[in-house]
Amino acid sequence: MTQQRVRTQTGPADDGLGPNTDIGARLRALYGAVQDEGVPAQLLDLLEKLDSAEEAQSARQSNSSRGEE
Repeated sequence: MTQQRVRTQTGPADDGLGPNTDIGARLRALYGAVQDEGVPAQLLDLLEKLDSAEEAQSARQSNSSRGEE
């Protein structure tokens, strides 16, 4: 029993997750790397087009509700 306690104290920090500790660390590292990636220019262009289309649709709807078409 004493040897087991010594091993626990000298080994990696026990956060109660057991084998999931390594998985969690890898997932956190992957998530951090994804957060640091930039947004591709093509995706930004598509988002701008979507915003423009939504604004145009909204303007058409407000004009038609006032009878201005």
